[in-house]
Amino acid sequence: MDFSGRYELQSQENMEPFLSALGIPDDEIEKLKDKKSVTKIVQNGDDFIVAIETGNWVLVNNFTLGHETQVETPTGERAKAIMNLEGENKLVVNVQDMTSVAEFNGDLLINTVTLAGIVYKRISKKMENPNEGQCSSS
Repeated sequence: MDFSGRYELQSQENMEPFLSALGIPDDEIEKLKDKKSVTKIVQNGDDFIVAIETGNWVLVNNFTLGHETQVETPTGERAKAIMNLEGENKLVVNVQDMTSVAEFNGDLLINTVTLAGIVYKRISKKMENPNEGQCSSS
């Protein structure tokens, strides 16, 4: 399955408690909660580039399935992680105390991140026009 595409955030659950558990200050959470968010995925075989843009904040990670790599966490820290493919449509990674599962279901990207018992769920829809929601990292 090719995961490449641009996915626009449609809904999210538990964003504020999740970001708070990460140690993100309340004023930053307020700034982020109503911002448009676009995830851009570029896949070439087992190699991926994932860029998440929310307002002026951009998080970019590169990885190869099954290989240890350095990733940037939402707090800006660098950590070692291994991204794995489960089944045909799930990307799973454990980073520090977080587990992230990105499940692709038709034109939906359902990302579930668990930290300290808090489950943060993001549902994004693949954009029809590949030029919509351009990430500045393109």
